[in-house]
Amino acid sequence: MWPYRRDCGSMFVCIVLLFVSFKTCHSIGGDTLSAGQNLLVNRTLVSQGNIFELGLFTKGTSFNTYLGIWYKNFPNRIIVWVANRDKPLSDPCSSKLEFSEDGNLLLLEDSSKTPIWSTNLTSPIAKSTEAVLLDDGNFVLRNSSEPSTVFWQSFDHPTDTWLPGAKLSVDKLTGKTQSLVSWRNSEDPAPAVFSLGIDINPNKTTQFYIEWNMSRRYWSSGAWDGENFDLVPEMGSNNIFNFSFVSDESESYFTYSLKNSSMLSRFVMEQSGQISQLAWLDGVTHWKILLTQPSKQSEVYAYCGAFGIFNENSSTHCTCLQGFKPLSTEATLLDDWSGGCVRKIPLQLESNVTRKNDVFLKISGVKFPASSKEYSRTSSQWCESGCLQNCSCTAYAYNAGTCSIFEGALLNLQISDGNTANQDFYLKLAASELSPAGGNRRKLWVIIAVIISPTLIISIFFLCYLLKRKLKQNGAKHLSEDLVLYDFDGCSNATDNESNAGYNLTRGKKDAELPFFSFTSVSAATASFSPENKLGEGGFGPVYKGKLHKGQEIALKRLSKRSGQGHEEFRNEIELIAKLQHRNLVRLLGCCIEHDENILIYEYMPNKSLDFFIFDPNKREMLDWGTRIHIIEGIAQGLLYLHQYSRLRIIHRDLKASNILLDNEMNPKISDFGIARIFGGNESQANTKRIVGTYGYMSPEYAMEGLFSIKSDVFSFGVLMLEILFGKRNSGFYQCDFLNLLGHAWHLWNDGQVSELLDVVLDYPCNSIVLRYINIGLLCVQENPTDRPTMSDIVSMLSNEVAPLPTPKQPAFSTSRAAKDSDSSPAGTCSVNSVTITVIEAR
Repeated sequence: MWPYRRDCGSMFVCIVLLFVSFKTCHSIGGDTLSAGQNLLVNRTLVSQGNIFELGLFTKGTSFNTYLGIWYKNFPNRIIVWVANRDKPLSDPCSSKLEFSEDGNLLLLEDSSKTPIWSTNLTSPIAKSTEAVLLDDGNFVLRNSSEPSTVFWQSFDHPTDTWLPGAKLSVDKLTGKTQSLVSWRNSEDPAPAVFSLGIDINPNKTTQFYIEWNMSRRYWSSGAWDGENFDLVPEMGSNNIFNFSFVSDESESYFTYSLKNSSMLSRFVMEQSGQISQLAWLDGVTHWKILLTQPSKQSEVYAYCGAFGIFNENSSTHCTCLQGFKPLSTEATLLDDWSGGCVRKIPLQLESNVTRKNDVFLKISGVKFPASSKEYSRTSSQWCESGCLQNCSCTAYAYNAGTCSIFEGALLNLQISDGNTANQDFYLKLAASELSPAGGNRRKLWVIIAVIISPTLIISIFFLCYLLKRKLKQNGAKHLSEDLVLYDFDGCSNATDNESNAGYNLTRGKKDAELPFFSFTSVSAATASFSPENKLGEGGFGPVYKGKLHKGQEIALKRLSKRSGQGHEEFRNEIELIAKLQHRNLVRLLGCCIEHDENILIYEYMPNKSLDFFIFDPNKREMLDWGTRIHIIEGIAQGLLYLHQYSRLRIIHRDLKASNILLDNEMNPKISDFGIARIFGGNESQANTKRIVGTYGYMSPEYAMEGLFSIKSDVFSFGVLMLEILFGKRNSGFYQCDFLNLLGHAWHLWNDGQVSELLDVVLDYPCNSIVLRYINIGLLCVQENPTDRPTMSDIVSMLSNEVAPLPTPKQPAFSTSRAAKDSDSSPAGTCSVNSVTITVIEAR
């Protein structure tokens, strides 16, 4: 049903207009849209040579409408660019493309007060701005009196198609990469999981690569030698194409041109996960595929998604494992398997309903991922029992004394081609999935119960009980790992996805998930917790450095018996961070729960925490402008993942400099999830009387009323961002009559002198760039939560250096004089910077 209340007759006319406009072009006057004109549903722009057309379009049976560019006068519309690919228009009759007063192009819908899409540029001269569709397929916003002055162009914002003359680039100043991202399916241009980008390595190796889910590379072109690519020489320059690579101080990019100007060509990142090079030659009636890479569909990683099986010899290619079904109807109708498969019936450990134990189904003839946790010197019974008791275990395999445990989603499953021997594995399913066999077994037991004497039955049950108890004891011994001998690199997670299972911290229970290590081995890894290995101490307790047998270094956080945090925070830390995987979140490797000891084991961060550098007069010189911006952007990406893209919507509640760890390349990783909270899908804010956090980073609505939301984390991020730019603590800054750094920054901002507060050791770029970052920081710390941007908005602001920014309002906590001693605040109500606090009653 159409989502807007409109007269049925007028809506029918609207749809007819939309489809008729695709059959017969109604240009508004050629290739140009000028100020005062607009582009409606039944009007288009056509390039001067009648090659490309721009307008509103729909695909297939969907009513979703998009602004795009396609080849004109082709039998099947070939879309080469989409403006609003992830924000479709629902009401084409009320939609239009027009100029705003500041000269930007806006795609508007009457039902929406904000633009669906915009060029987002700082204002050019409105009266002299025009939008032109060129014959190369580039849609440009330029100065009509000086056409060479281009303010914006669609070539800088590719979707899934790369046209001759366009660039695929890496911005050396911001690190931003132009990528081709596949459509979700043939009717939905929304970004999917496959993308093509370029890689500029320090060893001068330049190549194309294709990634799955922005995390797993499964194809590369090989190094560029100036003419061709090592692994795909046919992709480079030849008698049809001229490829070239350009690199200067600001960017590096590939571009290509055609030797035959009468030919049309395009590269497309297909929804199949393959890159295709196509050409339309004179005298032919179809697009000719010149190149497809990877050459085989089976080489595309996880094409069938989670728990989907790829079959090269099947016309449909993808099916679901037994006990699973496609996540969406588009999987079979539109060949969209990006969502993979989901269970038909939840496992017992995933359900609150008491049912029979889960069972295992033997799977043969299927290639399965090699990524698993390996346990040697085990039995097949122990392997099955270990998987059954592990709530995140989805399958296991056993071979010659080695047990392989697969956790989380099973990816990249493929039907064996018969040329290689494939080990059987056992898929965990709900018992009811195999109910027919279970029914036969029950009938057999009834017959036995009638025939055999009760005494013998009791004896059998007693023997089974003893045997089961023995197996459980043996299994428990194996589940307590030796940390020193453990190989984390060889026992990585079986999937790049998060595990979707629950967690429980009671070792030996059915839902244990993380590797558990004996206290003896943990003590050995840290040389009995020697003072030389102590890295520091926080509210949770001391942190130690450990070393394993193969030389891998780890960090261990030991719960102090004097800590204000306890088992609740310990459990919260594991439940949250074990389910989250992102390059800007610290990785939890395992834990130890033995007697009164509670220890968390993390990846080791050699550069410690951000506060170790940023607030030290000598060490902060090591953080140049580029490194600080890199850290800010990394923290923003981590928070965006927590707020929007993780399966759990997480509010961190204690974001601060000491909780940002730095790896050996100064990449930031958010840590310390002990007081984080999970939000439901429909929740926007929550209330608590147990206020926890750190003075100087708390938002006003949280500190005063106990209200917290994603905007609370945004406030903390803003404080942290300004601290990074200024090299000064917010809560430890005392000057004039201002309570903190925010107040002083606001005062200087109003006076146009805020850049004077920048860290004196910084060699920063032009003043406008600096002011932009300070502007973003001040937007985050505004007193009213509704005024603050979301992390999605912030990431967009950070990546687009020319889009106009709103004017910030006065920050919170910026009007009173600070105490003269940073340690003079009342005990139990706040902490300086590195200690988390708890307030029992809010006001």
